[in-house]
Amino acid sequence: MRMRSYTLHLPPDARLGEAVGLDRAVLVPDGFSWSAFAFTVLWFLYHRLWLAALVVLVGLIGLAGAGILLGLPTGAGLAATLLAGWLIGLEASSLRRWTLARRGWPARDAVVAANPEEAETRALNRWLEASATPPRAPFPSGPSRRGEPVIGLFPAQEGAR
Repeated sequence: MRMRSYTLHLPPDARLGEAVGLDRAVLVPDGFSWSAFAFTVLWFLYHRLWLAALVVLVGLIGLAGAGILLGLPTGAGLAATLLAGWLIGLEASSLRRWTLARRGWPARDAVVAANPEEAETRALNRWLEASATPPRAPFPSGPSRRGEPVIGLFPAQEGAR
């Protein structure tokens, strides 16, 4: 069974542990997007990524124009177009996450699941149950050396002077 990671994006009014805004939640799968590879500009338009669609369209037209101006054979032009499509397929999910974050919908959680339905169930359950668990420290607490003098990022070496 192949597992895939997904990021959960919620509107700005969503609060941890509350169901408000969950109906508008967006799950973005991580990894290569075959539909973005195959349909490039149409994929971006379908996901309402207007700026990315425009940039991709201009880039593909420029690539075709450069191939014609350089007099590349048909096979080389096809290879260049396939490589550009491969790059688009690799970066499509990242561009979608970036656009959501720019619109005020940052990634609130990341889950690993076998399919989108399981990912949605896991992410939303974690979101709703998060208020029941106490918040944990971002870094594990451990021994501290605050009494020692520090030079830059390193503690002073004993007997070095």
